[in-house]
Amino acid sequence: MRKSYFYILLLISFFGFSQTDELQFLKGKIVCEIEDLRTITITNIRSQSIVNPEQNGNFSMFVKIGDKLQFEGMTINTKEIQISDDDLKKKLLTVSLHPKVIPLENVDIKIYKDINAVSLGILDKPAKKYTPAERKLRTAGEFHWYSPLLIPLGGMSVDGLLNSISGRTAMLKKELLIERSERTIQSIKNQFDEDYFIYSLHIPKVNVEAFLYYVADNSELRLALSEKNKIKTEFIFSKLAAEYLSVLEEKK
Repeated sequence: MRKSYFYILLLISFFGFSQTDELQFLKGKIVCEIEDLRTITITNIRSQSIVNPEQNGNFSMFVKIGDKLQFEGMTINTKEIQISDDDLKKKLLTVSLHPKVIPLENVDIKIYKDINAVSLGILDKPAKKYTPAERKLRTAGEFHWYSPLLIPLGGMSVDGLLNSISGRTAMLKKELLIERSERTIQSIKNQFDEDYFIYSLHIPKVNVEAFLYYVADNSELRLALSEKNKIKTEFIFSKLAAEYLSVLEEKK
């Protein structure tokens, strides 16, 4: 009798863990009275994944129930929330943030738009802007990978070698791919509504989200979206939709 009771508890614990440990896609929106919401950084404390919201405050990322998200920035008060099952059931999780109030005593601010690193001769051209995932991967040494024999000569950082051995570089590569897919999906949703996929491309409503993940890694589509070339984008969508519907048909 005691053994049966033990096995029942074990099964309940196993299924409870499986449900809460599953990665799920969270869509949210930041509400805050600051000019540029893109300066806010959203960090999943468990996975250390980082995203920045769009100008309108929309953001998305993969989370698990119980994850803590930290919202921080130079112009806001830091806030931390814990993801619950109810949060994941919402179509859009709204997070309200408060601007940081910094008292100033008669400070005159002068802006010199023509003075920058290039005009001062520090850089030959404007520095490249990296996404959070690209910055983390670059720090790990992946962007400066040469032969380990060149470490004493400065050909490769020791951190780069250690991160590669430990598998951290591979994890950061995966995070970079996830970030790019999330940004592509968000860009698609900003330019096309759900009805376009249902009525123009004939994608079943229940499969629209899956279709977006199917096309998110297509480099040709990403380029067309970045150029905001709607005709080219719709042409690529038509081709990818035909491929996707063919895959769905094969699975029946």
